[in-house]
Amino acid sequence: MRIVIVEDQTILRESLAHAIDSQADMNVVGKLADAALAPDAAIRLKADLVLMDVCTENDSSGIAATRKIKQERPEIKVIVMTGMPEVTFIDQSKEAEADGFVYKNIGTDDLMGIIRSTMDGYSTFPRHAPGMFSGASALTDIEMEILRLVCKTKTRKEIASALYLSEGTPKRHISEILAKTGYDNILRLAIHAVASGAVVPTIRADDRTDSN
Repeated sequence: MRIVIVEDQTILRESLAHAIDSQADMNVVGKLADAALAPDAAIRLKADLVLMDVCTENDSSGIAATRKIKQERPEIKVIVMTGMPEVTFIDQSKEAEADGFVYKNIGTDDLMGIIRSTMDGYSTFPRHAPGMFSGASALTDIEMEILRLVCKTKTRKEIASALYLSEGTPKRHISEILAKTGYDNILRLAIHAVASGAVVPTIRADDRTDSN
């Protein structure tokens, strides 16, 4: 099978390529550092599968690139991978129609098994992110978006404007977020969420896929 690797860390990219090329049934046909280049490369190189990092060179989003690949060539399999426990990456990847999702702490044998099972038509997604902070899995989509905006240091008024909510609505949602996560202060929660990698404020599935 023909595989394209999208990974901005050179050491990891080369290590993955070496491990994959050592398999009798796999061949790395492309290695990229920028996800914006992945859709064209996957098609041009006739890839069967793309291993796609979430956060890549030039701030390109691997999730956005995944969406573009699946829209243009749905037959190309895409496995999204990340080293960050961002709580929405799994759902964002599913929405982008990725075929699988793995964390970078996975063992080589397990990764090869997931690649093969993905090519056989199976999907592999973790149930939740490792290191997820308490209560995060219970947050609704709107609560996660509010938390993300708090992590961007937006005020309640700015949050309400960005999400087309009444000015009092963010306050109510923030109370729910605190109740679910056990924190008594939204700024403390935001600091922990960003520091732990549970929230990466700048990465969204609709981020740009070009480097212009």
